[in-house]
Order: sequence, then structure tokens, then C-alpha cells
Amino acid sequence: MKRGLAVASAVTVMLCAVGAGAQTLDPIGDLVGAVATKVQPLLRPFLLVASLYHEGHGIRARDSLGCPVVPMRTAAVDGVTIRRHTLLFIKETVGLRMPDGHLHDGYWYASDVGGGIHQGRIDLFTGRNASSMTPLMHLNLVRLTVEPVGKFEGCPTA
Repeated sequence: MKRGLAVASAVTVMLCAVGAGAQTLDPIGDLVGAVATKVQPLLRPFLLVASLYHEGHGIRARDSLGCPVVPMRTAAVDGVTIRRHTLLFIKETVGLRMPDGHLHDGYWYASDVGGGIHQGRIDLFTGRNASSMTPLMHLNLVRLTVEPVGKFEGCPTA
């Protein structure tokens, strides 16, 4: 009887491990590892070349979602590498002076796309005129670390 229970327990453990696609006798650990393997590529930061843009010269006051563009928050992406409605963290923008005088926390909203934005690029909206680009000019055409950190619904806020 004891031997039958031991065999049944061993078979159950092995079936659970095989059912989870595991290579070990740790089905929970194997499941967590499998999920982590699938999610990890999504969490890697992108190295994207930044271009700055401001309102005027064909740039309107609304993004491709129909929302008002927000200075130092709206980012235009290619829509493939990074999709619209993605909350981004760009570490190189942390501490920059915002239009209201506060320091930037590094968070941007991917709410715009553009024909000139191809894979490996990101455009950052600086404000209403060319002088709004001054605080970020040292980042223009520089490769930035861009991390997707979440999603947002509706329109971005300041």
C-alpha cells in the first residue's frame, strides 16, 4: 500500500512537471521561469535616437490620439517598436527643468506617431516655440534609454 502511494505521488509530480513544460520537478518554479522568459524582452529598455520638436511648421496642437500635446510629456513613436498609449521612462530627462519650473521625473506619454519617425527613433515635444527646446538641446540626436513602464488610457496629463 505504501509503495503504491509513493509511486502515485511520484507519477503525479512528474505529470505536473511535464504539463508545465518543465525540465525539473519544480512545476511552480518552471512556470514562473517560463513567464519571466516571455516577459523579459518586453521589459528591456530601448536605445532610441531622440529628436526634439515644438508646435509650428506643420506640427499641430493635437497628437495622433486627438489629445492636446503636453510640453515635456508627449513623445512621438513609430507605433511598432513602441505603441501609442505606452507610458515611458527616459532616465536622461530626469531632473530637467519643466515649463512650470518643477524638475522632470522622466515620465513621457507615447501618444503621437509621425511619418518621419522610424524604428530606433523617438520625438520629444518640448513646447509651443523653438525656445522651448533649449533645456533639452543637449539630448537632440542623442541615443536615449527609453523604458516602457506601463499603459495609459485617455489623454496624457501635464
